[in-house]
Amino acid sequence: MSVEVIEIKKSIFNANEIDADNLRKELKKKKVYLLNLMASPGAGKTTTLIKLINNLKKDYKIAVMEADIDSDVDAKKIEEGTGVKSIQLHTGGMCHLDAEMTKQGLDNLDLNLDLVILENVGNLVCPAEFDTGAIKNMMILSVPEGDDKPLKYPLMFEVCDIVCINKIDCLELFDFSLEKVEKNIHYRNPKSSIFPICAKDGRGIDELADHLRMEIENWRKENA
Repeated sequence: MSVEVIEIKKSIFNANEIDADNLRKELKKKKVYLLNLMASPGAGKTTTLIKLINNLKKDYKIAVMEADIDSDVDAKKIEEGTGVKSIQLHTGGMCHLDAEMTKQGLDNLDLNLDLVILENVGNLVCPAEFDTGAIKNMMILSVPEGDDKPLKYPLMFEVCDIVCINKIDCLELFDFSLEKVEKNIHYRNPKSSIFPICAKDGRGIDELADHLRMEIENWRKENA
């Protein structure tokens, strides 16, 4: 019984990896950079996105796909806060998006775009297991969650190229060490770029936006 379950799981992941690779090839042809954003509920994904998009939108044509089990609250916040196109993806109770779901969302966007940001379902487990076809993965860890999360949720930090430490305005209120969390993140992924930010007041957003500009431009040059 257990062997059968493992085989089914492998086949699902293998099929998704093929779909994800095909989606990346399609995005490469269309010159659309897809960024997958992950975090726990309440970490500040939507607030960070609003600040980040308002920084980047003068340079790039941007759209957002908001994934959630239900509601369109976040999609409305993005459109109201930035003026960019935002669509809501309902997962039908599933706690993640895979490459095929991501493609369905992209099919509903006008891909005359430079950058599409996917705000994945809020949790630190399921979204990390499924390749969405994104060019890069970014995640947000908030100070109230604790500096030990990279040790407790290894896969999330292993697959993320960029890690934002949000709510640094709360550092004095929590037993949270920036030095320790950076050490824990790099233990999981030595190549991760780490950005302490405060989405509420905008601290660190300029540095994060500049890094994303560099990533997008480097990707364009590599795929010219």
